[in-house]
Amino acid sequence: MNLLLAEDDALLADALCAQMRACGFSVEHAPNGAVAQYLLAKQSFDLVVLDLGLPLVDGLTVLKQLRETNASLPVLILTALDSLDDRVAGLNAGADDYLGKPFDFPELEARMRALLRRSRAQKTSDELGRLSLQRETHIARVAGEMLELSPREWELLELLMTHHGRVITKEQITQAWSGGAGDPAASANNAVEVYIHRLRRKLEGAQVAIRTVRGLGYLLEAEPAGA
Repeated sequence: MNLLLAEDDALLADALCAQMRACGFSVEHAPNGAVAQYLLAKQSFDLVVLDLGLPLVDGLTVLKQLRETNASLPVLILTALDSLDDRVAGLNAGADDYLGKPFDFPELEARMRALLRRSRAQKTSDELGRLSLQRETHIARVAGEMLELSPREWELLELLMTHHGRVITKEQITQAWSGGAGDPAASANNAVEVYIHRLRRKLEGAQVAIRTVRGLGYLLEAEPAGA
């Protein structure tokens, strides 16, 4: 699981990163709100642990802007601003949980894992346009008709669907493929383009589009009905 920790207290951040990694998480640290915004725009995360009192851009602003583009990414606020008004403001801005400082790490870990379990449960089935994915069975349908997908096509489609509306880089795609079954096309320099082209053909009529964002990667988005 890939976590973003947005915390400006260097000593606390170092301790939390060490404890989180010891629990098996991969952690990126943002020391201020501007870095947090940058990382959220450039990378995919499974959970955000967010301090409200961040320098440059405060945590509440980071959260509000995140919710404009990603409504499902779990966010746990971890802050010394623990008044009733602060908690209400954070939850109304889109936080999924709120933990005041000081705190015990076992409680933080339990809350993080609870949010991750809830997020995984919500992601077992997704729909966008006329496209639907059943993750547990690895079945994709367009308007109810099952698509025939290779393992790599499924992994690519699932990745795009998980982060629809956000850019996915070629590096993220090849990482998702790592450890997969051998495929001659997968080792070629243009492997990603080959599979993107295949998926575009199979998704005709799904009212979704895989957009190429030059120099960055690809994103999946819904098209208006009749487009």
